[in-house]
Amino acid sequence: MRGAQYYRYLGEIPNRRQYRRAVAHIRGGPLAPKLYGVAWFDDIPGGTRVCVQVSGLPSYQSGDGDKQPIGPHGFHIHEFGDCKVGDPEEPFQAAGGHWNPDHQHHGNHAGDFPVLFSNNGYAWMCFFTNRFRVWDIIGKTVIIHQNPDDYRTQPAGNAGKRLACGLIEWVNNTYL
Repeated sequence: MRGAQYYRYLGEIPNRRQYRRAVAHIRGGPLAPKLYGVAWFDDIPGGTRVCVQVSGLPSYQSGDGDKQPIGPHGFHIHEFGDCKVGDPEEPFQAAGGHWNPDHQHHGNHAGDFPVLFSNNGYAWMCFFTNRFRVWDIIGKTVIIHQNPDDYRTQPAGNAGKRLACGLIEWVNNTYL
């Protein structure tokens, strides 16, 4: 069984149901102007599959003393759908904080994702989450941060400056 046949077998979708998919086209700001990529959000049984592919990530630099490392890079959903750069030293603040619809402590926000590892500037990753469905995140943003998320520090995991932003939007006319 393949594709829609498999989902019909599971009873998850009727024949020719519109497939729920969203995309965020990620663009770097003034701190990482060569960073670009895409994140896909697919509605699948029991949750959402998230896949991201980006290029132009800064190379890893270890932290010394009080200096934070650069990379692996924090990756999150943020609460507002606004990728305005604003202050070039602290870009993308209009995107707000991490999306946290159920008011959890940091590390358990619905918008907390695994970090992105730069491989000569390139990262590719897919994962599953049951914390949200695709329709819950339309109009929000994804942000790539300069530093790794520690998944502890409140409210944002000490992930550092915001390097890139992408608005999450529906992909139209996608059918199984």
